[in-house]
Amino acid sequence: MFFRQHFPRGAPGSWDAGRVPTSTAPATPVETTLRYQRGDFLFATARRALLAQGVLASVTDLDPRRLARKVAAELDSSGVPLAVGVLPFDTGPDTAVPGHLVLPRTLHRAQAEAGAAEAPPAEVLPAPVATRRLPSPDGHRANVRAAVAALEQRGLRKAVLARALELEFETPIPAERIVRNLARGNPRHHTYAAELPGGRTLVGATPELLLSRAGDSVFTTPHAGSMPRSADPVEDRANGEALLSSAKDQEEHAVVIDYVVEALRPFCRRLDVPDGPDLVSTPAIWHLRTAITGELVDRSVTALDLAAALHPTPAICGTPTAEARALEQELEPFDRGYYAGTVGWVDAAGDGEWAVVVRCAEVADKTMRLYAGGGIVPASDADAEYQETVAKFRTLLAAMGLDDRSS
Repeated sequence: MFFRQHFPRGAPGSWDAGRVPTSTAPATPVETTLRYQRGDFLFATARRALLAQGVLASVTDLDPRRLARKVAAELDSSGVPLAVGVLPFDTGPDTAVPGHLVLPRTLHRAQAEAGAAEAPPAEVLPAPVATRRLPSPDGHRANVRAAVAALEQRGLRKAVLARALELEFETPIPAERIVRNLARGNPRHHTYAAELPGGRTLVGATPELLLSRAGDSVFTTPHAGSMPRSADPVEDRANGEALLSSAKDQEEHAVVIDYVVEALRPFCRRLDVPDGPDLVSTPAIWHLRTAITGELVDRSVTALDLAAALHPTPAICGTPTAEARALEQELEPFDRGYYAGTVGWVDAAGDGEWAVVVRCAEVADKTMRLYAGGGIVPASDADAEYQETVAKFRTLLAAMGLDDRSS
């Protein structure tokens, strides 16, 4: 499932609230992605793309469940096909960062068979003039050791620790070029771009689907457990096999699956959960992934309702949630904001798709902040966890034309 059509008749690939839509054929996903301009919302893979432009209405709320109700009411009363936006990482009672969705003025959707269009050449971006690491590499290693010690002391099964890179440029950052390079280099990921309150732009290419809903069908693919890729084919395959056989990573993955199943169970009459995870890869990382399907009891439960119920999962927070969040706030020298949140869309029928906000950056005028993190369990090694963040930064750094030395 990806895009169910809800366009006015005669407009197979676009919808425009300002005028009668034309009947021109829709663009390809690649062409749709190339149309993206800063200020738009983009959610795309090589085979599917959604581009939303302009704002008819915006909906914000600190409570994601209340936000879902508000969005459903706006869609019902406006006749707009869908809403797009983001939820922040922290959706707890003390959060100061709101969920933010918009009803767009113009909407373009495209779908194509695999290999239907060649990716455009990579675009050149300016080099940063300054880089700041939050915390330093040694600081992150110290945080990992502190987190491992805190797991037993506080009764946690898992925590997730992140670090950030702040890049500074002499000229305004061309977010459009970053997005195009992300899409080009990560065709199986969901490349996304969304405007945030305060004038920043969230960009990224995530391998992880939080959930999709189509009718009464629910689908989710939790990722947990990671290993860097290698340029050497033999070493690379060995890394993947080591991940699949790693007791530490299997435990980390099981924590996430237990949480997701329990969170979805009240909404589903049926859940199909494989006995164990699959091994999947991105250009930079091997992952453990489990594909879970379910059947809803009540179709009035929307994709955004489900996202609010699932988020944040232990894959990006830890468990128990409140205690893990508190530990992360103690150790990380920054506010996550929308990093490790969720980005996506929900339509008037309640269908939609939401992805986990990782492999991402928040772009301001001449500065941007990149994020990367990893799950911490009792068997975690500080240096291995640091190297995992190095590997995860590669997605954004490659889109910027930078190498690991920047991380």
